[in-house]
Order: sequence, then structure tokens, then C-alpha cells
Amino acid sequence: MIAIDAIIVTAMADESEPFVDRADFVGQPTQVGHAVHRALSFDGRGVLLVQCGIGLVNAATAAAVALNGTKARVLISAGSAGGIGPTVRVGDVVAGSEYVYSGADARAFGYSLGQVPGMPAVYQGDEALLKTAANADVADLRVLTGAMISSDAFIDASMVDGVRASFPDALSTDMESAALAQTAHLYGVPFLAVRGISDLCGPAADSDFLQHVDDAAERSARVVISSLSEITSRY
Repeated sequence: MIAIDAIIVTAMADESEPFVDRADFVGQPTQVGHAVHRALSFDGRGVLLVQCGIGLVNAATAAAVALNGTKARVLISAGSAGGIGPTVRVGDVVAGSEYVYSGADARAFGYSLGQVPGMPAVYQGDEALLKTAANADVADLRVLTGAMISSDAFIDASMVDGVRASFPDALSTDMESAALAQTAHLYGVPFLAVRGISDLCGPAADSDFLQHVDDAAERSARVVISSLSEITSRY
């Protein structure tokens, strides 16, 4: 069994495949609770790839189990996301500088929009990991850094204007990263999300997602794998 340096969490098989395809070593998939675990190696760096299923609870519980079962030094969220920032394009990759739940609203009790009561107003991405991803050796890709939001809703044209108005600094939206950021915060583990943009949450968001989820996941994986050596050497 290889030593695990990092845990990479994806939601779907389409988001896991680029990591499996590029790995030097690929272990057998193992069902652990609701998630699928697979040990991988990239240039001697051991990774536990966790396919958790879609959504906040699936992501958080799978990450907690994986963190409890390993001595991994970092937690990474990978896969696809919808772009909501005005400068974001399909084909970009977004690395998160901070993470917020777009569906959390306890302002009646004095909390910020997006803040879970008792938790930080935002979850900060690890600065060293963020810098490494932003400078990854992927010259043909545009890697943006900024805020990411998450919820259990797929953001389409009927919702995107309200989300943009509420979270004007957000570049992307997905259904797992904020929950993984909270889990990493609770476990005291450095965290980063790296997501390829598959759609722009407009009228064709659903068909764009289905058309581009594979290549969005591919872009995310390329940035993560390119960064792994430096990421794991920092911790």
C-alpha cells in the first residue's frame, strides 16, 4: 500500500477518470460507505482518489471518512463547475481563494450571507496551494483565482442573476467545494478546490454541462496533477 500524501475528491466518474488515466500506479477501487476509494500515484506522490457522489453532504461525509482513515496532508476538490463571474469563460480553470455556501442564510441572527451559524463567514483557501495551482505548468490553460460558492442547487438561467447579485465576487459555483472546505477547516487540513468551467449558468447550462463536463474535468485534473509535487512537498 502506498503512503497517501493527498486526498482528491471528485463527485462523478467523469471527474475521476482523468486522474486514473494519468496515474503511474492505479489501485483497485474499494467501496467505503457511499464513496469509492482508489489509491493512485503520480511521480511517487501517493493520492487517495475519493469519488463521493454529487452534493454537499456526500462530499463532507466522504472527506471526513477519508481524512480519518489516512495521514493525508492536504485535501483537494477537483472536477467541473459553472462559471458565474463576468470574466469567466468555458474552458477556464478556477482555483478557489475562498469558499461560501450560496444557500446559507442566517442573517436574521446576525450572520453573514453564506455563513453557517458557528462557522467562519468564509473558508479561506490555503495560500500556498492556491499559488501553486495558479502557477501550474499548463501554458495552454487559463487559471483564475477567486471566490467559489457551493449549494445543492444546479444554478441555471432562472437563478443565476440572483446568485450573482448576492455573491458579486464569486467566479464559479459547484455542489461540493464549500462542504469540503468546511470539513478541511474542522480537521485542520490545508484545502484547495480546482475546477474546470463547463458552463456559464445561462439558458443552455444543462446542455453545456453535459457537453463539456469531460473536458472541464480533464482541465481540472491537469492543473492538480501538475501541482502535486510542489503541493505535497510543502506539507
